Order: sequence, then C-alpha cells, then structure tokens
Amino acid sequence: MPVLDRITKQQALELCSGRRVCSLPEIGGRAGEIANQLHPGNIRTYIIERNINYTNICQSRCSFCAFSVSPRDERGFTLDFEQIVSKIEPLVALGGRQILLQGGLNPHLSFDWYEQLLRNLKERFGRLHIHGFSPPEIFFFSRQFEMTIPQVIGKLREAGLDTIPGGGAEILVDRVRRLISPAKCSSDQWLEVMRQAHLMGICTTATMMFGHVESMAERIEHLDRIRRLQDESLDRRSRDRSAGVFTAFTCWPFQPGGTRLSKFDRYDPLGDQPRRDNQLLLGGAFEQLKMTALSRIYLDNIANIQASWVTQGPKIAQLSLLTGCNDIGSLMMEENVVSAAGTTFHLQLESLRDLITTAGFKPVERDCYYNPLDDRASEEDSRNI
Repeated sequence: MPVLDRITKQQALELCSGRRVCSLPEIGGRAGEIANQLHPGNIRTYIIERNINYTNICQSRCSFCAFSVSPRDERGFTLDFEQIVSKIEPLVALGGRQILLQGGLNPHLSFDWYEQLLRNLKERFGRLHIHGFSPPEIFFFSRQFEMTIPQVIGKLREAGLDTIPGGGAEILVDRVRRLISPAKCSSDQWLEVMRQAHLMGICTTATMMFGHVESMAERIEHLDRIRRLQDESLDRRSRDRSAGVFTAFTCWPFQPGGTRLSKFDRYDPLGDQPRRDNQLLLGGAFEQLKMTALSRIYLDNIANIQASWVTQGPKIAQLSLLTGCNDIGSLMMEENVVSAAGTTFHLQLESLRDLITTAGFKPVERDCYYNPLDDRASEEDSRNI
C-alpha cells in the first residue's frame, strides 16, 4: 500500500461533484480493482460477532439517535452481568468469539463497573475478544473519572479490552458536530483517543455516518483526517511492529426514522446547498455505493473497507463487495441503535455467506484483525494486517 497514486481532497471532490464527476460504474469499478489488488484470491470475509448495547442511558442525546434516553428517563436501562452473559452464550454456541460492546455516556456508572465487567467476561469466556468502548465513551470516562485518555485506555486494556471500535465519528468536522452532537467529543478529541490507542499498541477501526447536514467537501475532510492519522500510525509501526493502526473503515447513511435530526436542514452534497428532506440524499443505494467506492479509493493506507448490511440491507451490501468492500461485516445477532430509527434488517449465518458466494466470491470467516480463521491464525500473529 498504497496501490495507486494518492488522490488529493480536490481530486476526490471532483470525482463526486466536479465537472468531470465519475459515474457509479466508473468509480465503483476502480474501487473494486483496488480491493482485488489488496485482497487477491477472490475472497470476501465476515465475522461472527454479537453487538451488545450495555446501556441506553446517554447524557449526550445526539439529534441523530433514536435509541438513547436521558439519565432521568424511566425507559433507561443498564444490563447486569448475567444479562450480558445470556447474550454471549448463544454467540459462543454458534462458534463466534467476539463481541462489540458499546453504550451511552451514562453518568450513573462507576469506572469500577466497567473494569469489573471486562474482568468477569474474560474470566467466564477465556477466548472472547472484546471490541469495545468507542472514542466518545473513552473521552467521557476521562472527564467523568478525572483520568488522562492513556490512563483510561490502559486500565480498560488491563481489565480485558482488546480493540476499540470507530463509533461516534459521524463527520469529523466540528461545524457538523456542533449541529448534530454538540455534547459529544470534538473531532480532535475523537482522533486523539485513536492516536493514543495506536501509541499504546491497540488497533481500532474508523467509521463515517453521512447524509445529514454535511457537505461533500466535509465528507472528504473526514476521510482525509482518518488518512492522515493512519499515515502517522503506519510510520510508527514501520519502526515498532507493536504499534496500533486502523484495521478497517465503514461508512453508512443516516437513518432518519424517529430522530430529531430528520427535521433539520440537510445539505445536497453535490451543490453544498441546504435542503429539507427526510430521505437519504440522492437515493440510498446510489449514494451508499458511491461513498463506499470513494472511501476505498481515498483511504489508500487502510487495508479493509467493510460493508454495512445493517443499514443498507443485504442486497446493497452485496453490491458493495463489487465497489470496494472486501468484508461484508458481522453477523451481529443483535442490533438496537439503527433499528430504533426504523431500519430492521436481519440475517442468518448461511444467508450472510450466500451473499458473498452469489456475488462471485469465496466467503471466509475472519478475526477482529481481518485474518482468515481458515488459516487458524492466532491473535498473537494477527498484527500483520
């Protein structure tokens, strides 16, 4: 990597909104070529994982979220340890060994609660990989419990945290964040959590939620900030193989159902002019596939681009495998946040594999570091991403 001449922000903007704007077949075809160069062998991967939202109580109350409730709301919940265990046991029975653990910014919980949860899970499920606590949560812990970000990450890792998901990024431009999530961490703070994780040898992922109040230029700025941090982390890894990096990137469209953000002025990303529209701008499938392709082309230093069948639906996720994605994502087994906004796609394991097969690829199960489990790669060896 990179496998092509690096494009600039201006060139990326022209691909999608300039005078020489590329058609979806053009940009999707190029992204597919890049994915095939990076991942030869005609395979596409997936992971068996369960998404566990341990609490819906969140003091941030972002305008795009239909799942969370305020700390005083009687609908608030926090799962206890046995409830979480009851969600993991079916995952283990299916052969999965990873959970995605995410919640809200809950002021009622102590830091000891999080540490004890991680320790108990590792003790109960020895092989369990815990991919948990997005940057807004970690930044919140830092403020709430008066610790530095490295202290928070260090204590969570000692208790059992393995990797950090890229949630809460939305758009890494503060103009946008002030409109949709003013109580959440800033762009710089999100990036700093990831920088510190990488410095400490912890791998992370990155995400983007688009199709709300942002412009196309702001989407590209988001991609550029991710790419710049990955450059920094890869340079460190060239000197220290234990350094962490972004293992993957995923983008998905804003789901408006039941959210306050659905009533905001939205941007037409091609013209950067506000418009009021309760539907995903430019049509969901077209926009999703084009953003996926642009992400694959622009993020020339991130090995894996993951589809999001939970928000796109299975068929659009399948098409994404031809327009830059090398991974169809997780079986998940449970999803609460997106479904609260009215998007309720569900898949069985065989259906997930069939999506890959009928797209013309071989389905291969992977671990959190994107190593094929068919090769029985251990997590110790999985740093070679």
